[in-house]
Amino acid sequence: MSHVKPIPEGYHTATPYLIIKDAARALEFYKKAFGATEIHRMADPSGKIMHAEIKIGDSILMVADEFPQMGARSPQALGGTPVGIFLYVPDVDATARQALAAGAKELQPIKDQFWGDRYGKFEDPFGHQWAIATHKEDVAPEEMKKRAAAAMAAGH
Repeated sequence: MSHVKPIPEGYHTATPYLIIKDAARALEFYKKAFGATEIHRMADPSGKIMHAEIKIGDSILMVADEFPQMGARSPQALGGTPVGIFLYVPDVDATARQALAAGAKELQPIKDQFWGDRYGKFEDPFGHQWAIATHKEDVAPEEMKKRAAAAMAAGH
C-alpha cells in the first residue's frame, strides 16, 4: 500500500484560496504582475474556472471564479476584502513596478518600515490586496518596541 502524504508535495500548510470575478483574466494578471506559473486549471462547460492553481515563488495559491449560489463571492460582490496576501520577494521595488504596469493600484507606496522590511501595499484589479515586501534587516525585540513606538508617535 502506498503512503499518501497528508500535505501534498510542494504545498504549505496554509494555502490562500482567492475567489475572483473573471478568474481567467486574474490568472493572466498574476503571471504578469508577480511572475506566477499556472499549475492547473479546471473550467466548467461555460468556461468559468471551477479551480485553478498558480505558484508564486515557493507558494501555491488556489483560484476560482465566483459562484454566488455556492457562497463563493469575490471582493467586488462583497464591497471589498478584509483579507490580504503578504508576498515576500527578492526585489520589492521591481515587483511593485511590474504589478503597477500589469494594472495593480498602489495603496501604500514602497518604503523602508520599522520592522525591517521594505514594504508597500497594492490592490489587484479584482479587489484582492497584496502587501509586497523584501526583508532588509532582522530587528531585535527591544529595538522593535522602540521603533514601533516612534512610528506610532509620528502617526505612521
